[in-house]
Order: sequence, then C-alpha cells, then structure tokens
Amino acid sequence: MSQRVVVALYARVSSDQQAKSGTIDSQVTALRERIAADGEALAEDLCFIDAGVSGATLIRPQLERLRDQAALGVIDRLYVLSPDRLSRKYAHQVLLMGSRSETP
Repeated sequence: MSQRVVVALYARVSSDQQAKSGTIDSQVTALRERIAADGEALAEDLCFIDAGVSGATLIRPQLERLRDQAALGVIDRLYVLSPDRLSRKYAHQVLLMGSRSETP
C-alpha cells in the first residue's frame, strides 16, 4: 500500500501589471495540470501564490508561509514552474532548495 504524498505549489509574478494580466493564473493552471498528471491531489491550503512580489527578496508573504509548512514537515513535494519563481538570485535558489530530500 503506497503512502499519500502531500504536494504543494508555489507561483509568483513580480509586478502588479503581470498579476492583473493573469500570468499568475497561467502558472497555477500549468502546475495544477502537472500535479493531476502525476496522479497527485492538491489541498487548497497548500497553494502558495505571491502576486506582484519581486523575486529579488526572500521576504514574501506566501514564501514565508511555504517555508513554515516545509519546516514542519507538512510538504513532501513542491511544484514550481521554474526555479526563478522561487528567486531571481541563484544563491537564494540554492538556499531554498538545499534541504530537499527527493530528486525529480
């Protein structure tokens, strides 16, 4: 019997204009489709979306919430469209992904 994998998604756009034009919606849709294609289920409270927030800083409301949940061990797998959605800075990407236990 297989254990249930708890998945989450993170999406971000950096400008209010992008947020208003719906590019965040296309990211979320693509992530939801991938999660479904992988046969996983997504709880709505594990959708972390920062709309209109720069990727140059790690201080973002939903990223902070995501990090808190990950630190508690709630999340088994995180779906993100590309690493630059986590951060524009490579060093920050490494910091954020450094503790992952599962490789894709």
